[in-house]
Amino acid sequence: MSEEEKIQQELLRNFAFLENKIRIQRQRRIFFDLPQEKFFEVFDYALKQMRFSVLSAITGLDEGATFGFIYHVANAAGIVLNIKINVPRENLVLKTITDYFSSAEIYERELVDLLGVRVEGLREGKRYPLPDDWPAGQYPLRKDWKVEMLKQKESP
Repeated sequence: MSEEEKIQQELLRNFAFLENKIRIQRQRRIFFDLPQEKFFEVFDYALKQMRFSVLSAITGLDEGATFGFIYHVANAAGIVLNIKINVPRENLVLKTITDYFSSAEIYERELVDLLGVRVEGLREGKRYPLPDDWPAGQYPLRKDWKVEMLKQKESP
């Protein structure tokens, strides 16, 4: 049994709702989707019990009616868990993971600036990566955003 399959089995033993949801995409890459309300339960377990101790990135995706957020965490062997949650467009709110990884702050600021996500618990700080004078309400990674929208905001 591969290391990826062992990880899959441990997750299934502890979280039956993951049945038929875990995909071993290739060597060292495991993907699964979770309901948002189950995220911290599984995330906490993966970090504390399974030793996924490196935050590689957080990816945000505008998928139309929902936004997808993939938390990429790795263990010492270089196996990456890609944990995805979906959040409805009309309630675009996440809870910060900076209590787990202080380095998450930069990724969460990107989600705020580029997708318009509200991250509960994220401390006040500078914008990133957009400049401080970027127009409010303009989120360039949303599918419905167009450069023309920015030009309209700039014209008198």
